[in-house]
Amino acid sequence: MARNIIAFSVLVLFFFSTGCTKQINPEAWIRINQLGYRPSSPKVAVRCAKSDEALTDFELIDVQTDKVVFTGKTGKAYGSYGPFAQTYRLNFSEYKKPGKFKIRAGQAESPAFAINEQVYDNAAEFCLRYMRQQRTGFNPYLKDSCHTQDGYVLYGAKAGLKDSTYVDVVGGWHDASDYLQYATTSANATYNLLAAYRDFPAVFKDQKQANGLDGENGQPDILDEAKWGLDWLLKMHPQKNVMFNQIGDDRDHYAMRIPKMDSVYGRGYQRPVYFINGEVQQRGKFLNNTQGTSSTACKFSSAFALGATIFNAADKAYAGKLQEKSLTAYQYALQKPGVTQTVSVKSPYIYAEENWVDDMELAATLAGKLEEAQKYARQEPQTPWLGTDTASHYQWYPFINLGHFELAKQLTGASRDTIVNFYKKGIALVQNKAKTNAFNRGVPFIWCSNNLTTSFAIQCFWYRQLTNDTQFEELEQANLDWLFGCNPWGTSMVYGLPANGDTPVDPHSAFTHLKQYPIDGGLVDGPVYTKIYQNLIGIKLNDPDEYEPFQSDVAVYHDDYGDYSTNEPTMDGTASLIYLLAAKQGEQLK
Repeated sequence: MARNIIAFSVLVLFFFSTGCTKQINPEAWIRINQLGYRPSSPKVAVRCAKSDEALTDFELIDVQTDKVVFTGKTGKAYGSYGPFAQTYRLNFSEYKKPGKFKIRAGQAESPAFAINEQVYDNAAEFCLRYMRQQRTGFNPYLKDSCHTQDGYVLYGAKAGLKDSTYVDVVGGWHDASDYLQYATTSANATYNLLAAYRDFPAVFKDQKQANGLDGENGQPDILDEAKWGLDWLLKMHPQKNVMFNQIGDDRDHYAMRIPKMDSVYGRGYQRPVYFINGEVQQRGKFLNNTQGTSSTACKFSSAFALGATIFNAADKAYAGKLQEKSLTAYQYALQKPGVTQTVSVKSPYIYAEENWVDDMELAATLAGKLEEAQKYARQEPQTPWLGTDTASHYQWYPFINLGHFELAKQLTGASRDTIVNFYKKGIALVQNKAKTNAFNRGVPFIWCSNNLTTSFAIQCFWYRQLTNDTQFEELEQANLDWLFGCNPWGTSMVYGLPANGDTPVDPHSAFTHLKQYPIDGGLVDGPVYTKIYQNLIGIKLNDPDEYEPFQSDVAVYHDDYGDYSTNEPTMDGTASLIYLLAAKQGEQLK
């Protein structure tokens, strides 16, 4: 009897799904920004299908009434992209009324999405959860401490520090799902948090104490987090002739575990602390390609300088210390002009940064040395990855020239126009690639492609702020839309955002894998070229690939713990996203 009831129910469902509504094509999809769209912003979805189906129009449907409220033309057929035979951009920017909607094009329907002014509310705050969870020293999520005995010095002879000398560098953030700590990524993350508060202070709330636990302390939580980063950077630059580049190395990767104490480095629970000497350092069988002290030291200097400005009103003594350290860090950068790379012992993977004049430009600008800053700006007008098909891992970090924005704000006339045009030319290089496909995708699928996507969207936003020129606004929005589901896989790239959306659930993270702890707000690395994925060491999917229909010879993305190349969250990428989301909410508040 029970089986008969079930069979009857299935028949009823089949009748209503085929007879009373349009049949849904299982081989066609409509990708949307799951966060939703602001009424005044560009609003574009992408229709993609396995078959070469010709379409002429699409419908925007009010979910509450099931009535068509807008009909648009599909326009140009963009042809194949990745796993799809045909793709279209469905532009409904003309429709500006708030509500909840879905899009229908042919026999495909999108998930429901919102149009209203509040779609970005609290998104930046949500991502701050991940930053707090990455804290080392006292970790407010675990309500426990970790790595409290760091560390012992390596390569410190230039400052008279013998190898194995103890130095207190406890604090800061773990870099990703491993527990290494890098000054270059941490300083950049700190700068982004500070800049987000400076530019959009109304976005942020006070719901946490300085230690990250619940409770107000009279200071927005984003400044608590930024100060956590600053305090650690102060430890990593304790004297004018002493600066450290990283804590730990890839020996950390021996196993996934919840952070506590690590004893794999041969010095009890201490980890190695690598001194910045401007020279090549060990990389297992190889050496890294460090050539100087500038790239990391200038990131220190810029974070300290911006911190000094922001904290001056509340704590003049602290701000004065930051200002002093900003100046000594800038001098450290001049010791040996050139790039500082990270160290790896067992594997071939490092942060292979190769540019440094962009860091000098930003630090010089914040120090008020505008002529020097312009000299550095002319040496790297466009960040080198813009418009290219590939790059090495973190080769052109931090993926955006932060200095151009700060410098342009302080210049006038032709000098200002020159710097602004550097941004414009870089954006145009990406646009030339993006306009050939329906996703407006011009960012290469290299490791941490989501970080590049975030940084590029910020560059477009800053160009628009500096000029009021909106010609790249749709491209800017397309990169943000990509991060939240308007991509071939139809998934958000941020853990838990939006709630009830298609977001990562099985990232390469010990927190989720071992304890099922949510890593709310963490931005994962993002899709990579299939050739990169196939040649990486130690990747093995643990479960059937739910995104298998959307993988291609172009790029892959896996929501699987075993894929550290596409599904590992990063602290610095998340900090950049916090700035971008604050900017989008800030626009609404203005």
